[in-house]
Amino acid sequence: MAGPLDKNSKQYFTTRMSELDTERSSFVGHWRELSDFVTPRRGRFFSQDRNKGDKRWNNIINSRASLAHRVARSGMLAGMMSPARPWFALEVMNNEVMEDPASRIWLSDSAKQLRSIFNDGNLYSMAPVLLGELLSFGTGAMLHVDDFESVARFYTQTVGSYFISQNSRYEIDTLVRDFEMTTSQMIEEYGLDKVSIKVREAYDRGNYHQWYRVIQFIEPNPNVDQRSARSENKPFRSVYFEWGTDALAESNKFLRVKGFDSFPAHCPRWDLTNEDVYGTDCPAMMALGDIKSLQIEERRKAQAIDKMVNPPLKGPPSLRNANVSSLPGGLVTYEGDQNNKLEPIYQVQPQLQEMRADIDAVERRINEVFFTDLFLAITNIEGIQPRNQFDLIQRNEERLLQLGPVLERFNGEFLGPLVERTFDQALKAGILPPPPPKLEGQQLKIEFISTLAMAQRSVATSSIDRITAYAGGLIGLGFEGIKDKFDADQAVDEYAHAIGVPPRIIVSDEEIAKVRQERQQMQQMQQMMEMGQQAANTAKMAADAKTGGEANMLTDLQKAASRG
Repeated sequence: MAGPLDKNSKQYFTTRMSELDTERSSFVGHWRELSDFVTPRRGRFFSQDRNKGDKRWNNIINSRASLAHRVARSGMLAGMMSPARPWFALEVMNNEVMEDPASRIWLSDSAKQLRSIFNDGNLYSMAPVLLGELLSFGTGAMLHVDDFESVARFYTQTVGSYFISQNSRYEIDTLVRDFEMTTSQMIEEYGLDKVSIKVREAYDRGNYHQWYRVIQFIEPNPNVDQRSARSENKPFRSVYFEWGTDALAESNKFLRVKGFDSFPAHCPRWDLTNEDVYGTDCPAMMALGDIKSLQIEERRKAQAIDKMVNPPLKGPPSLRNANVSSLPGGLVTYEGDQNNKLEPIYQVQPQLQEMRADIDAVERRINEVFFTDLFLAITNIEGIQPRNQFDLIQRNEERLLQLGPVLERFNGEFLGPLVERTFDQALKAGILPPPPPKLEGQQLKIEFISTLAMAQRSVATSSIDRITAYAGGLIGLGFEGIKDKFDADQAVDEYAHAIGVPPRIIVSDEEIAKVRQERQQMQQMQQMMEMGQQAANTAKMAADAKTGGEANMLTDLQKAASRG
């Protein structure tokens, strides 16, 4: 009786890889079709399928789906994680701590540092590729590894080149990559002592560009030990090994084994069906029927036009050996009377207008599935152009609701883990400032403030707008007591939080209280000075009046004496 399988042996990895291959196999045919008709350069279903320069666009006559895919990919990047503006903010669960100005400023500065890592690294070159994979195949995969120069480095994988598995919480916790490396790449990456004898011999012979199949396994570590600081005892492990008879014979020899504190990859999915591991119901899947019918209609329309302008001809037998010219002004000489001439076999008069109308209807359906009406709202909007971004968001709020479930899943499976892992990497790299005391032991929370996220949260700001206008209207009608009912300070705080305003430009309640107290003291001092000045003026007027009265009495006495 065989004993339990050693989870540190190559036999364990090859056995599990075979199981994952079986799990994935039912999706492969569908992915191939999606690749052929939407994004022919995406998808790699064999490890040798690299650097293929052959014509892969032969199935595409009408490129509407590919163009819609490009618009949707760009629109999702700009709407969810634009490099041109902040798209997330860091907070903590404790509301009292969030009222602390020093804590808010530290969280804001830390978020700014993370955005700097994303901007300086390669995230924004890899993220569009990931979004394209999601739109086309419903599943994406991106490696998120440490980097000495840029703190974090990202590598997007294409469908067919990897396997994934999930835990009991339906969270992806296993990623297996199947790829190839050259002799020189393997020696440079892993060292001469780590590769197989076959690779070393090729290197010695100077075969630097010979390709070898390599497997990378990222999974929960069965050797985890929370008390140990060693890499091989961390919660996740990454194992590289060569594939092939000779390489697998060296059962205990791996190219590299490394541990991670958190899962070093992100595998977002568009939508899920029950316990399915791979994503479903993405735009390309939903539009595939329309996309294929569009190619057929375009082909038929082109054939009809071709037959109309260059129809099949018939003529007399004498033309059998004649040189028939189809050029404008060309001359064809043959024997025969005027009734035995060269003419079309049949007249083709295609209903091009009806065909074009049906093609337009199919293209509109494809555009709708890929949300191009949302992402090109400014271009396609009719009538008066929107005054600002908020006006544009309001006009498209109903269409935006279609993306709601996708945004929530994308935030939960990609953007949230992306920010959390990068935050941990920045902490380990020592590039974040020391946190204030009030933040110690607090749980970090990520608040998304991208354009699409803000559109979803516009309900909060619109309610503040309405109550502010309502309260202002009542005050204008003379109900001054409403001022005591409406907390304007809190309204500003809530509004600023809802639209992601940097905390440095919002004065804290403590500072406001100090400013108002100083202002009140200044007003009291000014009132006291005014009252003192008024009292002095009154006394002066009384003195002047008394002095003037005594002078008048003396004058009267003098006048009386002179008359006597």
